[in-house]
Amino acid sequence: MAGAAAGGGLLVAWQLMPRDYASPLTPGRGQTDFAGWLTIGEDGVITVAVPQLEMGQGVTTLLPQIVAMELGADWRQIAVEPAPVSEAYANLPLAARWAPLWRPLVSELADAPDDLLLQRWAERERFTATAEGTTLAAYERPCRDAAATARALLTLAAAARWDVAPEECEAAEGFVINGRRRLSFGELAREAADYPPPEPPPLRARAPADTADAVADEERVLAFPRLDLPSKVDGSHLFAGDVRLPDMVYAAIRHGPIDEAELSSFEPEAGRRRGFIAAVKGKRWLAAVASDWWTAEQAVEAMDARFRVERPVNSARIEEALDAALRRGAPQRVAVRGEGDEGFGRPTLALRYDVMPAAHGTIETATCTARLTGGKLELWLASQAPERARAAAAKALGLATTDVVLYPMPAGGSFDRRLEHDHAIEAAVLAREIGRPVQLVWSRWQEQLMLRPRPPVAAVLAARLGPAGRIDAFRARLAMPPAALEFGRRLFDNLASWSAIDATEGAADPLALEGLLPAYAIPNVALDHVPVRIALPTGRLRGNAHGYTCFMIESFIDEVAVRSGQEPLAFRIGMLGHDVRLVQCLQRAARLGQWGGGASGTAQGIACHAMGGVSAGSGAGGRIALVATAVAGDGGVRVERLAAAVDIGRVVNRDIALQQIEGGLLYGLGLALGSGLEYERGLPAQRRLAALDLPTLADSPEILIDLIASDAEPFDPGELAVAPVAPAIANALHSATGFRLRRLPLLSGGL
Repeated sequence: MAGAAAGGGLLVAWQLMPRDYASPLTPGRGQTDFAGWLTIGEDGVITVAVPQLEMGQGVTTLLPQIVAMELGADWRQIAVEPAPVSEAYANLPLAARWAPLWRPLVSELADAPDDLLLQRWAERERFTATAEGTTLAAYERPCRDAAATARALLTLAAAARWDVAPEECEAAEGFVINGRRRLSFGELAREAADYPPPEPPPLRARAPADTADAVADEERVLAFPRLDLPSKVDGSHLFAGDVRLPDMVYAAIRHGPIDEAELSSFEPEAGRRRGFIAAVKGKRWLAAVASDWWTAEQAVEAMDARFRVERPVNSARIEEALDAALRRGAPQRVAVRGEGDEGFGRPTLALRYDVMPAAHGTIETATCTARLTGGKLELWLASQAPERARAAAAKALGLATTDVVLYPMPAGGSFDRRLEHDHAIEAAVLAREIGRPVQLVWSRWQEQLMLRPRPPVAAVLAARLGPAGRIDAFRARLAMPPAALEFGRRLFDNLASWSAIDATEGAADPLALEGLLPAYAIPNVALDHVPVRIALPTGRLRGNAHGYTCFMIESFIDEVAVRSGQEPLAFRIGMLGHDVRLVQCLQRAARLGQWGGGASGTAQGIACHAMGGVSAGSGAGGRIALVATAVAGDGGVRVERLAAAVDIGRVVNRDIALQQIEGGLLYGLGLALGSGLEYERGLPAQRRLAALDLPTLADSPEILIDLIASDAEPFDPGELAVAPVAPAIANALHSATGFRLRRLPLLSGGL
């Protein structure tokens, strides 16, 4: 009745020394579980478990596609379900990248995916976070292992029926085939579960890859169309705000100014109206609960919540603190190449760059539904770090984490915003106080107020030039808060934002300077972080540090080239002899964008970037080069064309890769020309999306993409595409106007 499981329901942790887990999947009637990653039903439907948050990036298609290709399934048979939080789905590559954030006793023992300490920690903490484009790195191999195991067992079952050798059978299009004979996967699944799983799994010789000809993109039929596309088109796709439960009520909320504000007074009677149920007072927020959300929103607005805050966030004070630290602060070295800045002397060129805090601009605001019954808390939530959200909600109610059930919902855009989970804690408290299921939805104003923006930065980049304008030595000094470390203390230690700021004060943050170590063959490099304490809590945002470090590096390189009288493309290629992939991206982007040399009046700018540990020319990671065509006019900046050449290694799904690159370029456009936040008295001046100057459809440029075929390991394109947009546009504007823009967003400081 409850289904069966291959290998007695045990999931083999192939990556580890021998260790088994109970399968996290519960097969339904007529279903058989294979290795905790897929079930096969008697009707032939193959359901793939996906332990990552679907937030538009296509992960609920990508992982099922890998299973289908390795298994030999027909794509029309494939279904998908969100995987429950489990140690079996630990994201080891992300745990390794974030080792400085969860602070093992000896970080050097936990900075690679195969380190035993890291594996044990990631399993114990059920660390399945979705971030940094690590889905393929973390889950392609486990998905292939599970599918290969299932294929081998299905083949054994079919071979036994036919009394032939398994080697004489083939799995394809949802069948096991032997000559003219064939049996469907559904017919064989129950029998297959009785065989012991092979070790190691017999993987196919070729890894999953989309080999479609790029020239025929407009004509070809999609081999693996997105599984979530039909429901998103017809509106039936369920997001967190679509959850409906019996006897459910709705809540709207008001938070105090940033940071550490306390609720001092409100007018409880002013909120009373038809449909109003109750007001719930937190130490730092006030919520109204009603029969519908709009009534709750009107009620909480009418109650006029007032807050007390000793030192509210102010943009002017932030800029003063950054400037003072940049000029007089004590730098901490985070990276060095060659001799660093020994004997640097007086630089040939030194330039200042400034970056404002940047907002995420998600379509869907923070939403969570909570139900507390019989000492068990249920949460319907879109979360990039579900186990941390469970633990935080449990602690808020004094429950064990095992008494909290989280139903993962897709997100309507995240851009790393859903790594935070304040709304889950608030919804849990509201459910306890009201005694009924509660759906909490933040208004756009509350979303803007409570988001943790990408941090502000003040920086000086300096170089010593040798013959022919080559850079002999490079030094960068960035004054900014240790944003990644702050985020880590909030996520892993469950600290309040101000406590996280206290705990990381004065700490150097290497993740905050990612992307600053040049891909260019500059022999001597020194990178310094000047930690700055500001009252504004900061956090992760799509592209993260690469979004501003690439802007600084590629703008700086362009100025060096121009001042040395060299053509910007040739100047870059001359320093990239060790990185053939990045050179190829530059050459192909130049052809695609009809590069005219970047001379005055061409309105063209070029930039390139490498991500994924590629600065030493290791050949790993992804690369991108971009040619932008942009002009400045009375209406602001008009970007007419973005032409990108991208190398992300082996491409698993070409269409999703192109979607991610296009989306990343447009997101980078939003960061280049808008998304900036200004604060006064603890409140952001930009209360709505319209105030962020994000590009609309009418503002969107022509986008051309050359996706380069490569045999390198696959790399996520969504983060990579964000990085070079701002410097390419800034360099184009210099060509068009003669002015250099060294502040993000561009034009935020005027010309």
